[in-house]
Amino acid sequence: MIFPALFFYLFAGVCVASAVMVITARNPVHSVLFMILAFVNAAGLFLLLGAEFLAMILVVVYVGAVAVLFLFVIMMLDVDFAELRQGFIEYLPVGILVGAIFLAELLLVAGGWVISPNISKSITAPIPGAITNTEAIGLVLYTRYIHYFQMAGLVLLVAMIGAIVLTLRHKASVKRQDVSAQNARGKATAMAMRKVASGQGLQDADAGEWVK
Repeated sequence: MIFPALFFYLFAGVCVASAVMVITARNPVHSVLFMILAFVNAAGLFLLLGAEFLAMILVVVYVGAVAVLFLFVIMMLDVDFAELRQGFIEYLPVGILVGAIFLAELLLVAGGWVISPNISKSITAPIPGAITNTEAIGLVLYTRYIHYFQMAGLVLLVAMIGAIVLTLRHKASVKRQDVSAQNARGKATAMAMRKVASGQGLQDADAGEWVK
């Protein structure tokens, strides 16, 4: 029992310290690296609990895809974080309200566990001993909690669309295709008749209109 306890305190301590560094690091790249470290240690905690499938998913999906994607997006996009922090005071009351709601939820969960320690056992479904851990998770997730699973998917879809909208920036110097203008293009807008004198070409003053 000594070695599991030592590994638990090791993984838990590093995970909590990494989570604190995610929100306190000034460099966003360092924050993503600390987040990857937190995910790896959380996977170690899942291994100690016997949930090897959750540990593998945490490393493969979150570390291998989500965290690395965040890292590359932050490094490739030249995001001006000073400009993003300009509205901090304006949105501070909303942030305090959301933080208070999350704090109340955490207190309710902790208070319910202290008042009734057996409450977690009453909401769990019995797992047959003849199936594997991965099969048991699938049976519970896609039967009893299928509605919560679908709602989580919708929340992630909205978050993905919001991230795309926030990071989409149009530059004035880049020419973009205007489909509606192309479809509305007619003879009057597509053709221009010019009478050019013999021995003379197009004047420089008319060059802009010809390009248009």
